[in-house]
Amino acid sequence: MASWFRRLLHKPKPSSVESLKSSHSASSSPSSSSSSAKSSSSSSGMSLATSSISLSPVSAPDISASDSPRWDKSYDVCICHSEGDMELVEELVSYLEGQPESFRCFLQLRDAVAGSAVVTELCDAVQNSHCWVMLITPGFLQDPWCRYQMHQALAEAPMANGRTIPVLKDVDRKDYPRELRNIYYIYMALKEKSFRQIRDTVMRYLQELCQSSTKRME
Repeated sequence: MASWFRRLLHKPKPSSVESLKSSHSASSSPSSSSSSAKSSSSSSGMSLATSSISLSPVSAPDISASDSPRWDKSYDVCICHSEGDMELVEELVSYLEGQPESFRCFLQLRDAVAGSAVVTELCDAVQNSHCWVMLITPGFLQDPWCRYQMHQALAEAPMANGRTIPVLKDVDRKDYPRELRNIYYIYMALKEKSFRQIRDTVMRYLQELCQSSTKRME
């Protein structure tokens, strides 16, 4: 087992929200980049075609501020995946947690509580995360637990609003789950490009969450 994976598995959970806040005194604004989306066939869902989501470097709120609504949940991202895709998921989690924003990821192998029921852990992971990445592969489509977690995420946020992030890999567009066909997906052709798209999508949601919270307080 590679040393970086051992470090990933043994990464300690934050003891409290306050300890997370203190580790994020400030975050740099991401550079703005353009995005476009294209439609595939009517039965195929829609693909997010570009490498990143457009973010505003001028008005973007600080998602790591001590009063940010980001801290209302234990995780920024929950990764829903099949057991056979673990290696790719480890790389994605390592990438997201290594970003300047130190995105907090729920990785079932690492973060599930020993002795807890699988259903309880899957539901808690969904409820305690801001966003959900669905890594849709042949293994995902055949795994009933992946389907279950996908349905839990859709029940939590049926209108999507940027929280559900489908990522299609090694799956024909016609096999894209019907339940997700009103949501744009990321097609993983180049791993690095897709990782950036996922990062930018999570960042955009958290920024919009902070902006909404600020408007409500005004």
